[in-house]
Amino acid sequence: MLEIYVAHSRDFDYKTELYAPLRNSTLNSQYRFILPHETDEFVNSKEIIRKSNLVIAEVSYPATGEGIELGWADSFLIPILCLYKEGAKPSGSLKAVTNTIVSYSDIVDMINKIESFLSQGDFSVHQVVK
Repeated sequence: MLEIYVAHSRDFDYKTELYAPLRNSTLNSQYRFILPHETDEFVNSKEIIRKSNLVIAEVSYPATGEGIELGWADSFLIPILCLYKEGAKPSGSLKAVTNTIVSYSDIVDMINKIESFLSQGDFSVHQVVK
């Protein structure tokens, strides 16, 4: 089963807007999503990212910690899918770690975009998805 680390800022209701939709989707039975703040337990994200097959990053809200995690993923050659809510202005520096930066309109659209990406099956580093 593919292991997918989910990176995000803490500056939004990620448990409702990100974690719950992933856990309640059919994707949850097909992939192992690592949600680092699902519990209060300490998570060594660097080692988890090193062992992951993919990083999905919600990048609507800039966050230093998330940027560090994406830098680790890039240095470990782990593919990165960045998602941002329409109207948000994701950092231009994301292009240094991935070409896969996708907007979504709502939670349903976000899950659909993730499903579409995962269904392609080829998680090459820096691939372009339209």
